[in-house]
This record gives sequence, C-alpha cells and structure tokens, in this order.
Amino acid sequence: MDIFYILITIWVVIAIATFTYLFYENAPYGRHIKEGWGISIPARLGWVVMESPCVILMIVYGLIVRDQLQVVHEIFLLLWLMHYIHRTFIYPFAIEMTNPKMPISIALSAFFFNIINVSIQAFGIFYFTEYASDWISSPAFVVGLTLFLMGMFINIKSDYYIAYMKKRKGPGYHIPNGFLYRYISAPNYFGEIIEWMGWAILTWSISGIVFLIWVIANLFPRAISHHKWYKNKFQDYPKNRKAIIPGII
Repeated sequence: MDIFYILITIWVVIAIATFTYLFYENAPYGRHIKEGWGISIPARLGWVVMESPCVILMIVYGLIVRDQLQVVHEIFLLLWLMHYIHRTFIYPFAIEMTNPKMPISIALSAFFFNIINVSIQAFGIFYFTEYASDWISSPAFVVGLTLFLMGMFINIKSDYYIAYMKKRKGPGYHIPNGFLYRYISAPNYFGEIIEWMGWAILTWSISGIVFLIWVIANLFPRAISHHKWYKNKFQDYPKNRKAIIPGII
C-alpha cells in the first residue's frame, strides 16, 4: 500500500512537469504534427496501439479479481470500457484523419502511459478502495455518474461535429461554429475533463483524482495551443471565443 502511494506521488510530479512542458512544446500529432520525432506510422494504427491497454489491460485486471468484484466495481468497469472501446476501436475508423501519419514515438509513449494509468486505476479501485453496499445510491456516485455521462456526450459530439464538417466542406480544417464550438475552441477536451472529473467523484478514489490531474495536464495546454492555432490560421476566427472554459479562458 505504501509503495502504491509513493508511485502515485511520483506519477503526479511527472504530470505537473508534463503540464508545464506542454505549454512550450506541442505533442506532434494531429494539427500540430511536425518533423523530427522519428519514424512515422499510420495514424489509425498508432491510435489503436496507444489506446489498446485501456481496454485489454483493464479487462485482464477485472478478470483477475472477478470473484471479489462488487456490483459497483462492475459498473465502474462498464463505464471505463464504454469510453475506451469507442475511443480505441470505433473513433479512429469513424473519422477522416487530416494527418494520416503519427510519430511512432508518440504512439509508444502513450502506450506506456496507458499501461501505468490503467494499472493505477485498477489497483486503486479494485484493491485499495472500499465501497458501502449502497454506494450506487450515494450522492457522490449519482453526481459523478451524471458528470461522466455528460462529459462523454460533449466529448464525442464535439469530435463527430468536426468529422461531419470535413465531410460537408471537404478535407482539412475549417472554423467550427456549431454546438459548444460557438463558445470554446476545444469542447472535446472540455467534455473529457468533465468526464474524468465525474470518474474521480463516482469512484471516490485517489486513483480517479490522479487520472483527472493527468487529463488536465495533457489537455489544458493542448486546448490553449489549439486556440492559438485557430487564431493564427483563420483571420476571421471569432474574437470572443475562448479556448477551453466558456467565458473564462
């Protein structure tokens, strides 16, 4: 148990360092792809590879302790797999990727990140957090589940809105003006942060909090970069639109 918390502390320190670093250097995939990051592979393949531990490894951890799982654990597992089966095996094939290549270094670093993150989630929730028999009806669970589902809806709808725009207007990037794009440049990231905030609340675990910290560390700086990219690329980009939090930043 002590070792687990030491590892979590180290992992949070790395998240804080990553948060700072990403304000100065964009992860080179998607619209921010650039040369100098090594061999490239097909983006769809890279996406499936880097996200696959979130499905496969979590199922393995669940099977290992299947005899000890409570109903609440099974609900956690279902919610997790709802998100990551879509993210890993549906989303990359349902959209047209503007940049068909991805540096293998990015895919591998995300792959190993997900191995660590899934392990922290599984150990923290399946092994180290105890839940009352009526946890499913607790206010924390209900609020967390509501935020999780709302965030997942915002995240997915925002991603598919961009995909729909590309089909309607042609390949490449365009100024999105529908849904939450009227207010912020990265509603997909806004939704994902809400989603994992809900996860942290409904699991009421240190693991969930650590993952939320990492989500913010990764997505907040990237949303700022997206916003700057849009403003530099499009002269007529709406001046009152924020980056990731409506009306604030």
